[in-house]
Amino acid sequence: MANTIFNDQDLEDIQSRGISKETAIWQIEMLRKGIPFANLDRACIIGDGIVRIEENVHDRLKSIFKETAATGRITKFTPASGAATRMFKSLLTVRNDFKGASKKTLSQAAQNGNDDVEKFLWFFANIKKFAFYDDLNAALAKQGTDTETLIREEQFDPIIDTLLSPSGLNYANLSKGAIAFHKYPEGNRSAFEEQLAEAATYAKDASGVARICFTISNSPENEKSAKDIVENASTRLESDDLRFEVQWMYQKPSTDTIAVDENKMPFRESNETLHFRPGGHGALLENINDLQGDIVFIKNIDNVVPDRLKGETYHYKMVLGGYLIEVQNRIFGYLEKLSTGTANSALISEICDFAKTILSLDIPANIETADQNTQVEFLFAKLNRPLRVCGMVKNQGEPGGGPFWVIDTSGVQSLQLVETSQIDKGNEQQRRVLESSTHFSPVDLVCGLRDFRGDPFDLLEYRDEESCFISRKSSNGRELFALEYPGLWNGGMAFWNTIFVEVPLITFNPVKTVFDLLRDEHQPGK
Repeated sequence: MANTIFNDQDLEDIQSRGISKETAIWQIEMLRKGIPFANLDRACIIGDGIVRIEENVHDRLKSIFKETAATGRITKFTPASGAATRMFKSLLTVRNDFKGASKKTLSQAAQNGNDDVEKFLWFFANIKKFAFYDDLNAALAKQGTDTETLIREEQFDPIIDTLLSPSGLNYANLSKGAIAFHKYPEGNRSAFEEQLAEAATYAKDASGVARICFTISNSPENEKSAKDIVENASTRLESDDLRFEVQWMYQKPSTDTIAVDENKMPFRESNETLHFRPGGHGALLENINDLQGDIVFIKNIDNVVPDRLKGETYHYKMVLGGYLIEVQNRIFGYLEKLSTGTANSALISEICDFAKTILSLDIPANIETADQNTQVEFLFAKLNRPLRVCGMVKNQGEPGGGPFWVIDTSGVQSLQLVETSQIDKGNEQQRRVLESSTHFSPVDLVCGLRDFRGDPFDLLEYRDEESCFISRKSSNGRELFALEYPGLWNGGMAFWNTIFVEVPLITFNPVKTVFDLLRDEHQPGK
């Protein structure tokens, strides 16, 4: 295929990004044949795929976690490479479509059903409630004006421009982590700083070191703003018994993907060069692989709350972590015995029961009746994998992946997080399974990334490469089809051992749009 669709310049461009010719060919083939839908068997519910950890064991699990955290095995991994542009989509739309419009004109548009304009007016009605209001006012003061005067004079555009453009605070182009989220008497905190505050509580070892890794875009502007914010925040938060060890990572150019046009041929720019796009959040699996971590918490940059609500978040972080460690210790004990040839029929029966009831593994009937060597080989391969414990919240209509029992092409079922885009909603049976879902994933994971000998797993070996995503995009007015790698916590972790645990809704407070910051959970409280 390479000889027919890639010329010498193409191959040079592909290689310069660290992408192999074979990978480029595979990307084109995936875009051409399409991605199969997931085959849902049933939704996970409490008692069937989702564990409810009773409160009477919380203290024991927290104790296990704290003992482990003291040894320095914990790292917090926070994806923060996305720009905040989507947070302000409604404001940008109205700024472009209603340039210089009066409040009367805007109100009329809102009454006529323009949702973006309605949100725009709501933004200005509540502008003083945002943590970034003081910074915005200071930026306007440098221009010889202030927010209240401009609102009174119905000059909305200068405020939006100062908030979002490079000549002002540049919020539309910075990482979401750089946005001021919450108000405090001593000063406001960005999402970056709130993530540091979390790490200080449950990712700190006995020496007072809290380890956290942020992924950011590799643009010089974003990198500088992120590092400046974190450095200043660290200085404010650190004390005699607290020090942050911050690691920065960037999505690799080698995880970019080639786009195709409507004829499923490589999409080319006006100068005939290939069009590459970022490979989606699934590409971050390589970053986690490079992290070489032991026990790693994964949580999106925007899922944070003020200090007044952090208590329950901390509590369940440690409960989930303690549960993972307890299960992991049991797995390690079994693997040690399986690897040394000391397993007998009674132990194998015990391990099979554990694998089915705790890890929800599908053990074929022929394995349960096979000879002992076959059983040992099968169980060792199944248990010696990365482990993840994922928090699940009750479904409240928020967007996001859900927990399902999924059947693969060989007929084996497993626990998977599945995005709605992976489900064939035109299939009545699959749609019914989707509609029966009671929980969804808030992307709140704790992961065990080392084996029973203490060596890091190669996480790429446990990814389902067939569960990619294809999305429609455009470039210079031309439609294209873009390939994204299997989602980080979806297909990227398809062959991990997985446990779903119910957590309360208060632990999930994402900020997808700027208006989410007006929710009570993100306000200072009384």
